[in-house]
Amino acid sequence: MKSPICDMLGIEFPLLAFSHCRDVVAAVSRAGGFGVLGATGHSPESVHQELKWIDEHVDGKPYGLDVLIPENMATAGEKDVTYNSLRSRVPPQHSAYARDLLASVGVELADQTVRDDAPQPFDPDRAMKVLEAAFDHPIKLIANALGVPPPAMIAMGKAHGVPVAALVGAKEHAIRQVNAGVDILVVQGTEAGGHCGEVSTMVLVPEVLAAIRNIRNVPVLAAGGIMNGRQMAACMAMGAAGVWTGSVWLATVESETTEIFREKMIEASSRDAVRSRGRTGKPARQLRSAWTEAWDRAPASPGPLPMPLQTLISEPALRTVDRAAAAGNVKARDMVTYFVGQGVGLIDSVRSSGQVVQSFKEEFIEAVQHLDSLLEE
Repeated sequence: MKSPICDMLGIEFPLLAFSHCRDVVAAVSRAGGFGVLGATGHSPESVHQELKWIDEHVDGKPYGLDVLIPENMATAGEKDVTYNSLRSRVPPQHSAYARDLLASVGVELADQTVRDDAPQPFDPDRAMKVLEAAFDHPIKLIANALGVPPPAMIAMGKAHGVPVAALVGAKEHAIRQVNAGVDILVVQGTEAGGHCGEVSTMVLVPEVLAAIRNIRNVPVLAAGGIMNGRQMAACMAMGAAGVWTGSVWLATVESETTEIFREKMIEASSRDAVRSRGRTGKPARQLRSAWTEAWDRAPASPGPLPMPLQTLISEPALRTVDRAAAAGNVKARDMVTYFVGQGVGLIDSVRSSGQVVQSFKEEFIEAVQHLDSLLEE
């Protein structure tokens, strides 16, 4: 295809697939798209292992890496913050509330032992070390979410000749990113899973394109609720150079999600993907569950803590819930949740990642042919 994204990344089809699962990343790239590994939870050592595996299974096709370096969180600017040092900042009532929630579905939250040198969640210094390690591998893109990438990240990309992408959820954010020197904008509407803003993809993409037109020519990837090739064609008709997708890969056989969560995705409607602070402390779209309802709506809720403190409560609790649900605890199943966008309402089955890529291609062609037919005399 004739797209600046295809030229920049060396791909045939401008479909980018964000996933925490290396199997999805490799499968999408092999099929002609571009897999992007979410590396937020990795260390330099573990990212080496993941990327080595991808190198061995991607058949020489290009892939990228995504990190999360927030500009604004409760510990911004502090040095030497560790996971354990943050624990003292978690109010007792929040910890007790989480324990009581799990107890209400017959699950005991065990005390978690963490190494003294374990970094805080979303630690920016560790993210930069992960990026440094990643450049020992032939990555072709680095991306950041929740703010302008630090200057060192942009410089790292330029030094290696690798484009730097950044996610934005508002026109103002896009202007800042372009002025900072990013190479690709991922313009993500509120339909998206995970951290997202309040403006829809259909409105945000043309708004950003108009805002940056007179600043610098930066390719835009549309994101948010995009689950098929027809939607991809619509976004490119608006001026996007390609699309960035995430939720659609959660319903694949290769994904990192649990079988129970995949079942819940198929059962869900688009209204079941809610923006909640109950997992990370920032508004993040995820599947509605007893956990999100308890933090967002219950009168007894103490309210979510700011990022990264809420993560210290939610992640151990939700991992415990997943294990209990997998073991047959029906009540725990009601509490199972994960990041997913409003496109969840379009999921009706579990397929392989390769099948999803092929469907995108076929549906994209059908949509373009349909548009062409409207101009025929």
